[in-house]
Amino acid sequence: MNLEWLKFAWLNTLRNRRRSFVTVAIAALGTAAILLAGGFALFTYQALAQSSARSTGHLIIGQAAQFTDDEDQPLQHGLAGVEALKTRLLADDAVRQVLPRIDFSGLASNGDKTVVMMAAGIDPDAEFAIKGPFLTVTAGRVLTSDQRGQVMLGEGLARSLKARPGAQITLMSATTEGALNALDLEVAGVFSTGIPEVDKRLVYCDLATAQKLLVTDKVSSLGLFLDTIDSTAASRVRIQAALPGLAVRTWLDQAVFYRSVKDLYNRIFGALGMIIGVIVVFVVTNAMAMAIVERTRETGTLRALGTLPGQLVRGFALEGLMLGGAGAALGAAVALAISVALLVFPVQMPPPPGRSVGYPLQVTIDPLLYAATLAAMLVLAAAASAIVARQAVRRPIVDALAHV
Repeated sequence: MNLEWLKFAWLNTLRNRRRSFVTVAIAALGTAAILLAGGFALFTYQALAQSSARSTGHLIIGQAAQFTDDEDQPLQHGLAGVEALKTRLLADDAVRQVLPRIDFSGLASNGDKTVVMMAAGIDPDAEFAIKGPFLTVTAGRVLTSDQRGQVMLGEGLARSLKARPGAQITLMSATTEGALNALDLEVAGVFSTGIPEVDKRLVYCDLATAQKLLVTDKVSSLGLFLDTIDSTAASRVRIQAALPGLAVRTWLDQAVFYRSVKDLYNRIFGALGMIIGVIVVFVVTNAMAMAIVERTRETGTLRALGTLPGQLVRGFALEGLMLGGAGAALGAAVALAISVALLVFPVQMPPPPGRSVGYPLQVTIDPLLYAATLAAMLVLAAAASAIVARQAVRRPIVDALAHV
């Protein structure tokens, strides 16, 4: 019996092929739009998550005050005994690398001009090996641990100081005791982060040079890089229990930009999905309403022959299900084809606000997103058809047979 009703529903959708084609086409466009927009949002989330985790580490360890209070002097809330702590952390199977970091500010001078800088002391060999190409070297080379007393300058800062690789500059900063200290250093390279405002101030130096300038053996924090980003939550609980005197933050706690973009995109694409869903429902509803009106005498005849109203409603719901299902399947195929095409034929997006470099346009193919979208389209189409049909099939049989 079910197969017969499916056959009737299929044949009924072919009675007005032009209307059915338009309905399927609009449902396909709506489905494709939802899948492409959702896939783009997922790609953006994944890219920003990886970028944020690569910048800070999956976990960040420091004194609790380091994350909540301002320092009155450099490394007031710094970590001591770093080597022993690193050895202890590396014993965890999920930890791939531990990167110490010193964040400080001061002045950079070429002798004639002095500008404000934001500096980071890093372990160069481990930093560039574990993080990968997180910046673009535009001149010179990256820092190495075996050549101390060198720095890398952001592109904007190097331009302001007229500094090129091999030039000498002076870094000045307050020490941990509050005195002023200065070091003459050689420029090893010039880099760009892709964010012009950051490039105007950022300086990288090796950890030993930063500690020498600040007269300390402490570091600001330790960045832990795990085997996968999915290990973050479980590793945090485990490591926090092992280090009760320290604070353990996740990359998500520090990723303000990521959270802001995700909240914004969720609202934008959520509203877009709702609008498209409403449009598809109205299109299917309109198509089914026209079909029901055209077949009023037919439904009256079927009622007179003993067909139950519920059976008629089921038949019309199956018609809507077929129209919505065909549109959803076609839209999913179109979205899948476009997503794959963007991988084969890359399209470069223009730089977003505040950045100087673009990024490749990609759409994530997420099985859960496809399944949820297809299911939603099927349910909405069937429900809309059933609601319209329910009112029509309950007309008195005499009135339905006399309908013109």
